[in-house]
Amino acid sequence: MLTALVFAPTAVAVLLLALPGRTPVQAVRALWVATAAAELGLVIAVWAGYETGGGIQYEVRARWIPNAGVGYHVGVDGLSLPLLALTCVLFLACAVYALRDRHRFREFAALFLFLQTTCLGLFVSLDLILFFVFFDLSIVAMYFVIAGWGHGDAKRAALKFFLYTFIGSLALLLGFIGLYLAASPHTFDIVDLTRQNPLAGRGTYAGLVLLAIGLGLAVKTPTVPFHTWLPPAHTEAPAAGSAILAGVLLKMGTYGFLRIAMPLLPDAWRRYALVLVVIGVVSVLYGALVALAQTDFKRMVAYTSVNHMGYIVLAVGAAAATTDTSAQARSLAVTGSVTQMVSHGLITGALFLLAGVLHDRARSYDMGAYGGLAAPAPVFAALTGVAAFASLGLPGFSGFIAEFQIFTGALGPRPLATALSVLGILLTAGLFLRALRQLLMGPVRLPDTPGTPRAFTDLRAHESAAVVPLLALAVVLGVAPRFLLDVIEPASRTVLELLAR
Repeated sequence: MLTALVFAPTAVAVLLLALPGRTPVQAVRALWVATAAAELGLVIAVWAGYETGGGIQYEVRARWIPNAGVGYHVGVDGLSLPLLALTCVLFLACAVYALRDRHRFREFAALFLFLQTTCLGLFVSLDLILFFVFFDLSIVAMYFVIAGWGHGDAKRAALKFFLYTFIGSLALLLGFIGLYLAASPHTFDIVDLTRQNPLAGRGTYAGLVLLAIGLGLAVKTPTVPFHTWLPPAHTEAPAAGSAILAGVLLKMGTYGFLRIAMPLLPDAWRRYALVLVVIGVVSVLYGALVALAQTDFKRMVAYTSVNHMGYIVLAVGAAAATTDTSAQARSLAVTGSVTQMVSHGLITGALFLLAGVLHDRARSYDMGAYGGLAAPAPVFAALTGVAAFASLGLPGFSGFIAEFQIFTGALGPRPLATALSVLGILLTAGLFLRALRQLLMGPVRLPDTPGTPRAFTDLRAHESAAVVPLLALAVVLGVAPRFLLDVIEPASRTVLELLAR
């Protein structure tokens, strides 16, 4: 089932490209939405058949490059299943959001379907080379999304994104090779490497391998100071591209910390965990402060992603303090980090789609050029307000559940770092309240740009259909998170057991 889930979108993408040029765009739209909906249905079926606490399930192993220790090995557990569901939800939302697009739509849809395969494939990979292949292919797909359908200086932003993340992926590959060479017998299989723990007691060598893997994942996350590719990529990307970049691709880095770095390098992770904690705190505060200084709405949301990813890095760093706090608190930190990935994907995905509405209506993200949008566009104003309050962690939304767990789990071992990170919430509240005041309050004002219509039209049906479910899920997870936490918590405990070896 997992193989079908991963590769079905690419099969449909090939079919789309093989269709005659005269194929009606309505047929292409229908096929893309139907495929995305079917993928979500498959994930729901996988979730329904998943046994909580049963470890890795739906496992498939096949020979691929046996003489190099590389195999096709996939499976899901409580770390990957929520991210699979998030991926399918966001890709369906983007397919619905793009229903009125016409510019090279068939190629756009095919590229997104291929991108969906790379994202799903990475989250189910249990082989390091398979993980790396999907990691790299996601970079290629997103490069073409930004360069081909972005606006402004899109090609420059796409190139910067590609170079930064590709260099990071090369560092990641070096780390994987280091693990392979240390293993006996040599293998890239994550499960076998976890069982062997080949770098136990090898201080310098293990530290260098962790440095290589950590660098590759930190660039993708991104953390300070490896974040500079993110704001231009988001600003110039189309709205759907920004939603997937923030909602899914950034999670590849943080997921890699939990799936690879922590269980495969437990000694080195514990030794250098304080470095991760410092990087997490700096990312939280720097991301919030720089976001506060922005006048561009989309760029502001991009910097809040640096802030929110910083909470995850703080949590996984604090979880390494095996002697300074209880196992339950450390489990809360890891569980909170996965919950934060899901929460951030839903909320920030919705914010980027709403930012796309601004650009669609008036060709500008400049918050100072707008005003009073609550009068002509009450639905847009309401959803933007909900998304903003959800992003700053207000109770009743998924962000509160995630951040509460992270702070509770990190406070014991790292009280100063946690206290400083709480300031990030205050800064986030300030920047979003300021944005809402500028965009929605006062007399109606629109950018004076060529081609800007005199009126700002409210959300269309397909735009609402894309954004509302994302925010509704954020509310559901904020009010009744048990169905998600029951899946994540056993996997979190397993990670901590491996880390404590």
